[in-house]
Amino acid sequence: MESSASNAPDLKGRKILIVDDDRLNLRILTGILRPDGYTLAEADSGERALEVYAQFHPDLVLLDVMLPGLNGFETCRTLHKTYGAETAPVIFITAKSESDDVVEGLTAGGIDYLPKPFRPKEALARIRTHMHNRLLVEQQRLLVDQLNKADAAKNRFLGMAAHDLRNPLASIRALSEFLQDVTFGSLNAEQLDLIKTIHTASQQMLDLVNELLDVATIESGEMKLCLEPHNLAELIDKSVYLTNIDATKKKTRVTFDGARPPILVKLDAAKMKQVIDNLLSNAVKYSPPGSHITVHLTADDNGCGFGVRDQGPGIPDNERDKLFKDFGRLSARPTGGEKSVGLGLAICRKIVEAHGGTITAENLPAPAHGCEFRVILSAT
Repeated sequence: MESSASNAPDLKGRKILIVDDDRLNLRILTGILRPDGYTLAEADSGERALEVYAQFHPDLVLLDVMLPGLNGFETCRTLHKTYGAETAPVIFITAKSESDDVVEGLTAGGIDYLPKPFRPKEALARIRTHMHNRLLVEQQRLLVDQLNKADAAKNRFLGMAAHDLRNPLASIRALSEFLQDVTFGSLNAEQLDLIKTIHTASQQMLDLVNELLDVATIESGEMKLCLEPHNLAELIDKSVYLTNIDATKKKTRVTFDGARPPILVKLDAAKMKQVIDNLLSNAVKYSPPGSHITVHLTADDNGCGFGVRDQGPGIPDNERDKLFKDFGRLSARPTGGEKSVGLGLAICRKIVEAHGGTITAENLPAPAHGCEFRVILSAT
């Protein structure tokens, strides 16, 4: 039998299990495959095939339909039941005219068939194709495993770096607050302005470090939720009160319509407050000075939650895919010179989804300007 020079070297030594009770078929297939450098094993029954498979760990199985005892279809189903997604591809051997065999074989988990009598070039072409596909799947799994390990290492590095940076930054911020309070003596206007700049910069850096630490914690799967029933309106009310303190700097106000019976939701209060604070902060950040931000509770068949409506520029349709992604910064810029690195909404999405909820954003219909972010959770 003439071996094809086109067979890729990376297929040499790959394992094929041939299952057929006809010795002539075994010899023919062996003669076709061996010149290409495959490592071959044989079995003459379904039961024997299962035994050889467990020891041989083939990359491909050529499986005759008609076998004594356990037939080819039952053997294939047993392999898939035993090895699941790791099962080697199965190519059935059957007569070309038996179309029912082909259909049942594909249903049983086979990926292709070889018609009898064998045509060497066709048989080799089919086998090489599936062997290459198998090799690509293995390479893909290896790459995914390497990427997962690299991602885990990245998260560990981010977590350590953020943790080590947070304490000195917090100290710088606290010391600048002491200096602003004239704790260690009076300051002139120029000195006070420098101290305020230090305080603002350290706060911005601390916010970034905290966001990086949040991302590292969430991505590493170490975020733990403490789920207890809480009144959602109370959480929102507290966040609105604190947000209004900063919003007055831009002459913006935030109002909350929570006039309804308490809505109890099973959630992690600290994590959900982080979501609420971030959405309110973004609404103030991207709305022009003098805006009116509104927050309202929602309840329907899908669950309960809340919505935050701003008066910003809205979300461009061609940028929606960036909205809830890490470092997904849109073209819109904060209206008061505030800083943004694009992590806040990504963290919100991950926290909400960890609660089994959803977070969405929709532009408000004309003539209104702005956008509404809506969080939906399940009521207890």
